[in-house]
Amino acid sequence: MSESGGEKTEQPTSRRMEEAIKHGQIAKSAEVQTVFVLTASFAALSFSGGEMFRQLAAAMVLSLSHLHDTSLSINSIQGYAVTGTWLLLKCAGPVVLAAMVGGLMAGAIQNRFQTASEALTPDWNRLNPVEGFQRVFSARMLAPTALAITKFAFIISLTYSEVRSILNDPIFTMSVSISRLGEFLVGTCLGVGFRVVLGLAVIAAADYGYQWWRTHQDLMMTREEVKEDMKSSEGNPQMKAARRRRRRSMSKAKSLAAVPKADVVVTNPTHIAIALRYDRKTMKAPEIVAKGIRLNAQIIREIAQQHQVPIIENKPLARMLFKHGKVGGEIPAQLYAAVAEVLAWVYRVNRYRYYAEQNQTGK
Repeated sequence: MSESGGEKTEQPTSRRMEEAIKHGQIAKSAEVQTVFVLTASFAALSFSGGEMFRQLAAAMVLSLSHLHDTSLSINSIQGYAVTGTWLLLKCAGPVVLAAMVGGLMAGAIQNRFQTASEALTPDWNRLNPVEGFQRVFSARMLAPTALAITKFAFIISLTYSEVRSILNDPIFTMSVSISRLGEFLVGTCLGVGFRVVLGLAVIAAADYGYQWWRTHQDLMMTREEVKEDMKSSEGNPQMKAARRRRRRSMSKAKSLAAVPKADVVVTNPTHIAIALRYDRKTMKAPEIVAKGIRLNAQIIREIAQQHQVPIIENKPLARMLFKHGKVGGEIPAQLYAAVAEVLAWVYRVNRYRYYAEQNQTGK
């Protein structure tokens, strides 16, 4: 049964994933943000809560003990406002700072510490109040609203027993000191907060898993999309094959042009041909200037015959040179001895030919 080209059955490519991150299309959960913010806030409160209580208590004692001689004027009211603002910053500052850091960390982790540049571009249509009311009261908001009510009921069920035990505490029916009241408020806040964070962590894990699955499904691609993506990122395969053929053709023409300068051609005898060249003054070892099989081997032999380059048949050496040697590179070290014997034979033949020509010239 053939698969329809419009069905998204293929995994997203790396290029598709990069574009999704650039557009901000990644798995994100608001519940994860909430968990990080609350956890950081409660952590800061647990560390700085005692000092916060002492500063508030000292300020309260100072203000209440001097009510009878406190003068009210413009200058004094300004001074009280500055003092109260500074006290508020010292008490609430650590908690607010921790909440900000927690929110930034949650966003950075979900965004994989990458900035979605296009997602940060301002979209003024989002500020349209008419469209905002339409989104809030549209049918699409029914499901998120029902989900929010379910989350709220889940949190209530986790914190119900803790709240009930707090309401039954004897502190509501008897006189207690200020310090005892402060300890009760801190303990109550941390106890309820821990259960809320625990419940939200469970919800956040489930919500993030769902968001990741939905985002992954949205990024799935059809086969045609994968092909187009590969063409645009890596180039058309047909064009790449054509470029490879042109490179091979140019390399072949260059190597064949070097055959007339070779010292010897080693053959197999008809299937393989390897052209070697060695210059004692400029080369450390003999080099392969051309190699080929079948038709290319025949062309190398013909060029060698036209330019009187010696041709020697050595099947094992020809096979090893073709398998392990590269055009333009030195011969493998393990073939030095065999190639040296061939070159020595070539030098003897050339020397004999030289002396023969000299004798003929002398006659």
